[in-house]
Amino acid sequence: MQLSIDRKSTKVYPDLKRVVARFFFNGEARAKSIIQKVADMTDTEVNLTIMPILREFSRRHRNITRIFERHAEKVSHLFVPLGLSYGNINYHKRLLIGSYFTNEYSIESAAFFNPSIVEDIDQSGLEEGEKRIIISFRAVGEGHVSSIAFRNGLINRNNEIELEDPGNYIDEAEVKRNAVYEKQSFFQNAVSINLPDSIMQEVQNCLSDQFEYQSLKRAIRDMQQRYQVDHLLKKELERVLWLADSYYELNFSLDTDISDRIIFPYSDAESRGIEDARFVRYTDEDGSVTYYATYTAFDGITIQPKLLQTSDFYYFKILPLYGEGAQNKNLALFPRKINGKYVMISRIDGINGYIMYSDHINIWENPQILQTPKYPWEFVQVGNCGSPIETPEGWLVITHGVGPMRTYCIGASLLDLNDPRIEIGRLKEPLLMPTKDEREGYVPNVLYSCGSIIHNKELIIPYGLSDYASGFATVNLERLLATIKADGV
Repeated sequence: MQLSIDRKSTKVYPDLKRVVARFFFNGEARAKSIIQKVADMTDTEVNLTIMPILREFSRRHRNITRIFERHAEKVSHLFVPLGLSYGNINYHKRLLIGSYFTNEYSIESAAFFNPSIVEDIDQSGLEEGEKRIIISFRAVGEGHVSSIAFRNGLINRNNEIELEDPGNYIDEAEVKRNAVYEKQSFFQNAVSINLPDSIMQEVQNCLSDQFEYQSLKRAIRDMQQRYQVDHLLKKELERVLWLADSYYELNFSLDTDISDRIIFPYSDAESRGIEDARFVRYTDEDGSVTYYATYTAFDGITIQPKLLQTSDFYYFKILPLYGEGAQNKNLALFPRKINGKYVMISRIDGINGYIMYSDHINIWENPQILQTPKYPWEFVQVGNCGSPIETPEGWLVITHGVGPMRTYCIGASLLDLNDPRIEIGRLKEPLLMPTKDEREGYVPNVLYSCGSIIHNKELIIPYGLSDYASGFATVNLERLLATIKADGV
C-alpha cells in the first residue's frame, strides 16, 4: 500500500522573460568588419544609434553600459590589425561596439526542473515553525543547454512552500581560473583519464613543477601534432586540457538577489550543460558549515562529474571529481563524515546504486554496490534523488527507479547510521508516481528530485515534472520510516 502524499499547490514554471546579456562572437572576420564600420561612423550617427538601445535595454539589465564596455574589451585585441587604437575610441563608440557583441539568452525558456533544497544560511527573524530555504533548479535555455538557477523561499508552520518572486536583473559571475597548477597534484588527479603511462610521462616532461594553462596547452598541441594519426590518443590528450579548464571560481556581486545568480557552463567540459546539481548542507568535524553540490558536466560527448563549493552563495569554487567511482551521473555526498571518511553514493554503471569512502572530497575509488533494481517500478535502473538525510533511524535516501514505459518514480530507502553500506529497508511501492497532470512535458512520465529536506516532522520533496517544471510534496516522516523498515530489504 502506498503512503499518503500531500502534493502542494506551489508550482514553478519556466519564465521566458528571465534573460541575461551574454558575450556574442560570430567569427574574427565579421568582428573586424563591425569594428571598422562603427569606427567610421560620425559621433552624431553613433549617438542616434546607441541611445535607443540604452533606453530599451537598461530596463532589462542591471548596468547595461558596463556590460557593453566589458564585451567591447573582449574584442579590443582586434583593433590593432585594423590600425585602430582601442584607447582612442570614444565612450559612446565603445558602447555601440559592445552592443554588437552582446545577445540576450533566455536561461529557462525550455525547462525549469530537477530541484534540490537546503536550509538557508540566514534563519533570523522567523517565527516558530518556519524555515528559510534555498532551492536550486536545472534551468534549460536555447540549444537545450543547462545552467544552475536559484530561488529562495520559506517553509511556513504548516509546511506550505512560499517562494519569493525572482529579481529583475540576472547577472553573470566574474570568472577566475587557476593561474598556476602544481604538477604533482595535477597529474595525480589526471590518472582517471587513462592515458598510457609513457604518454602521460611525456606530457609531464614538457612542464615545470609549477605550470600555467597556456604551457600545458602548448605541450598538448605539440603532442597532438606528433600523434595526429592516432585519433583516439588525440582525444584523450584533449581531456587533459579539459581537466585543467575544469578548475575555476565564480564571484557574484553583493548587490544581486540569489535568483539573479546563474551558474552557466564556463569550461569546455561543460559546454553542453551542467546538469542536476545535488546541493547538501555539509557539517565538518569542527562544526563549520559548507554547501557542496555534485553535478554532471557534459560537452556533448563526455560526462564529467564535478563538485561545487560555497559558504555564502556569492563565491563558488568548482573542481572536477576523480577516480574509479567518479564516473557517469548521480553522485551525492553525505552531509558529514562517517568514521572519519567522506562518503558518497553514485550510479557509476547507469543501473545500480553504489557507495564509496574517501579521505579526499574530490577523489573517489573502490565503489561498492549498495542497491540493485528489485521491484518492477525500478527494474531498468535505481539511483538516488539527492544526498542522504540523517534521521535517528538511519540515513534516509530518496531514490528514483525507472520502470515500464521509461517511467521515473520516486522511492525511499534507509541505510545504517554507522555503516551505510547496510541497507535497512526499501519501499516496495513508490512514494511518488506521475499523475495525469504531471506526466506531460519535455520528457514524459518522469518525476525526479535532486535533494529533499526534513521540517516540522515531515519530509519535503521538491521534484521535477517531466523535465519541464517543478512541484513539491510532503509525507509524514514517522510513517515513512516505519513503512521502510516494515518493507525491509
